[in-house]
Amino acid sequence: MTLRLATFTAAGRTRYGAITDKGMVDLSIRHGAKWPSLREVIEAGALTRLGEEAAALIPDFAEADIAYQIPVPAPEKIICVGVNFPDRNEEYKDGQAAQSNPSLFIRFPRSFVGHGRNLVRPPESPQLDYEGEIVIVIGRAGRRIAEKDALGHIAALSLCNEGTIRDWVRHAKFNVTQGKNFDRTGSIGPWLVPFADEAQIADIQLVTRVNSEVRQQDRTSRMIFSFRKIIAYVSTFTTLVPGDVIVTGTPTGAGARHDPPIWLKPGDVIEVEADGIGVLRNGVADEVV
Repeated sequence: MTLRLATFTAAGRTRYGAITDKGMVDLSIRHGAKWPSLREVIEAGALTRLGEEAAALIPDFAEADIAYQIPVPAPEKIICVGVNFPDRNEEYKDGQAAQSNPSLFIRFPRSFVGHGRNLVRPPESPQLDYEGEIVIVIGRAGRRIAEKDALGHIAALSLCNEGTIRDWVRHAKFNVTQGKNFDRTGSIGPWLVPFADEAQIADIQLVTRVNSEVRQQDRTSRMIFSFRKIIAYVSTFTTLVPGDVIVTGTPTGAGARHDPPIWLKPGDVIEVEADGIGVLRNGVADEVV
């Protein structure tokens, strides 16, 4: 059985727990005094233990009665990798081979919503796009982590729709920060799956669907920069701490690459799915201003 731990809102407060086939077990009412959120559970290395404990408990909420939040509340860092699949690099048509180091950018927690909630299209632009990606969550702190040791620093896996306002990533010459950080344009979730070993991520399929149509599809074995490389490289310049989120790159097929481009619009449903992790599903709505 796959263990799945989530942050959620129910009965007027934010909680954390484990989702089972019968519903959500509220672990925060049992362990909240010791570990106020999943960030502290991650830091304690207790994700698997709590997930296994929940399997023997009666759920406290039906899944229909909860609202998923992004799994790690208030992470210190959300670091995203750009251009990490071969076909994605070729989309740029600039004649350049893939770089020897990953391109990185930062996103703010407020730019994401949880599973089941709408992505919000802002009035400044109609160019809301999707990018399905796998997320790794750091469980053990480290600086200048060697590639051979990198996977030992992963606590869990999740999924991301790294939604982007395309024309706003070209507002300046060298950065994409603006187009990547509009409030509520992306999503993370639905839950955290505790990380066990390299076989769990070595060659899994990642698929993005829009209104049931497959738009993106690739496998982690084809990533230009491996999970090991990403962790080692990022930890060279910044200390990774428990709860840090790394979004590892999207395959070819985003809406901007169609001719003509296909932007997300209200009523669309986007699903990001990966073997062994689950399905992250979100709708789209216009921002109310």
